[in-house]
Amino acid sequence: MKHRLYTSYNPYFFVPFCIWLITGGIALIVADKETLFTFFNSHHTTWSDSLMFAITEMGEAWFITIVLLILLGFSRFRNWWYFTLAILANVLPALITQGVKNAVGAPRPLKYFGEATWIHTLPQWPRLLEHSFPSGHTCGAFAFYSLMSMLLAQKYRWWGLVFFILALMVGYSRMYLAAHFFEDVYVGSIIGTIVSLLAVLILSKSERFFLNAKD
Repeated sequence: MKHRLYTSYNPYFFVPFCIWLITGGIALIVADKETLFTFFNSHHTTWSDSLMFAITEMGEAWFITIVLLILLGFSRFRNWWYFTLAILANVLPALITQGVKNAVGAPRPLKYFGEATWIHTLPQWPRLLEHSFPSGHTCGAFAFYSLMSMLLAQKYRWWGLVFFILALMVGYSRMYLAAHFFEDVYVGSIIGTIVSLLAVLILSKSERFFLNAKD
């Protein structure tokens, strides 16, 4: 009998995620919108400008798609179960996020603050004004990296912590680049992680169906 392809719980990812939920929630209660945005956007250096611009790409669809396709090179992922899961866990969060964005229509920091001169931004960064809530990049990163943490073999589960840090860094980069507010990142992380987790839990019930032909 084959080993299961997934684990629906990786403490190295989900314990830090729960801590993030608590501390992030507290931050939203005790600090206002401008204070939180300013804190993350105003602490900058020349090297971090380049680093954050690169890190934010890890929440882009092209990056996530390439990694998911690379995993097809491993035999344990060359099956319809993984293919279906990869689509559901990454496409559904994106669709939900875009739906909320269009429904809420919240302004981005640049528009909200009237393109104030104190906002740290550079000419080469995308000039985004609309559809701020929630953060699509953050949602994509948390959906992707939480999924990766659940696909890890037992001996590599500690990589879940690395994946959580990478996902959180994508969220941080969105505020650093003046593209989102803290609440955008916070809610985006929740949508991405929860939908990805639900996709794994639901498809786990049908894993044998997808692998049936070769079992």
